[in-house]
Amino acid sequence: MSTTAQPLEPLTAPRRARASIALVFGVHGAVSGSFVTRIPWIQDRLDLSPGQLGLALVMPAIGSSLAMPLAGRFVHRYGGRAAVRGLISLWCLALALPALAPSLPVLCAALLAYGATAGMADVAMNAQGVEIEQRLGRSIMSGLHGMWSAGGLLASGFGILAAHLGLDARLQLAVTALVLLALAQPICRGLPDLRAPEEAEAPPRFALPPRSSLAIGLVGFCAVFAEGASMDWSGVYLRDVTGASATVAAASYTAFSLTMAASRLAGDAVIRRLGAVRTTRLGGAVATAGGLLVVAADSPALAIPGFALIGVGIAVTVPLAFAAAGRIGSNPSQSIAGVATVTYTSGLVAPAIIGALAQATSLTVSFGLVTALAFALLLSAGALRRAEPNSTDAAGNVTAMSPESTSNKDLSAI
Repeated sequence: MSTTAQPLEPLTAPRRARASIALVFGVHGAVSGSFVTRIPWIQDRLDLSPGQLGLALVMPAIGSSLAMPLAGRFVHRYGGRAAVRGLISLWCLALALPALAPSLPVLCAALLAYGATAGMADVAMNAQGVEIEQRLGRSIMSGLHGMWSAGGLLASGFGILAAHLGLDARLQLAVTALVLLALAQPICRGLPDLRAPEEAEAPPRFALPPRSSLAIGLVGFCAVFAEGASMDWSGVYLRDVTGASATVAAASYTAFSLTMAASRLAGDAVIRRLGAVRTTRLGGAVATAGGLLVVAADSPALAIPGFALIGVGIAVTVPLAFAAAGRIGSNPSQSIAGVATVTYTSGLVAPAIIGALAQATSLTVSFGLVTALAFALLLSAGALRRAEPNSTDAAGNVTAMSPESTSNKDLSAI
């Protein structure tokens, strides 16, 4: 096994590169946060039943899963900076589409396009983040995903205010889309123009996730399942199982999101100290404890801390999964697309599985499944070993730099 680090082109402006990619994540999250707050307006305008709305809200996940593999070709052909700029711009513009839909079929088509642009932008910006992380020689992916959560929370606050004021969602989302588009352009100029090696083959237009990414994807699957179940069902659980008031139940999503955002923003420091595998195992233990608390809860005072612990425990798993995927092969975007496809499929199926299991048994049993998947993180954390500093690829070559092996000259601007 080779122990000599593979040379990585140093960043000419590391601080600017890191700030730029962090803000890109924030813009991406802001698009999501803006849309979510106006879903009730869209439902009322089109007079959709819960079943019809549920069908429409499946479309973004389908569009995202189908389009993610295409992002690798964009990155390979145009380079990381141009790909991120183009795809994040499309994602911002797509925000205006759902509110303009005059009927359910058009809404489904709009949300399919919305999800497709979301998925491709997600892959491109995560690939850029992994490349920057490798060149910096220290973990930044958790903080980047924390910026995504923070952007979503900030934008959702504006969306809630717009809804409270009775603003037409067509106007609000169109203006928000243009503002975010305008913000994205100067932000993207700060990204480094990282490209695949000249000898690297262009990734296929569509391909199944590579086998090397499946184990990593399954770790992410467990985390996203727990995340999706908690975000979508925590309010119902508090109301129906613990007897919480409507206000307390409604606040559960915000509380869970805040713990996720805070944990991700602080996660890089923990990862640098403990490493990717031990951090994931520790997170799995915390999430398992939270799940057990939720299952045992007979009052909101027990359930709310349980959901908070689940959020803290799973917060850094997906960023680490992307970091590990980005060290597979010569094209990070292709590997990340494979892991993202597996991982985000969990977010698609989790709410339905929880609902079906609750219908057949109870919500308590459903969150027993969430607890079991959280425990699985302890057992499967070794799949994220590639996210460790100085991790190796299949050929035994070092794929990342540690801070100690990076010259002071390369990092002098950090």
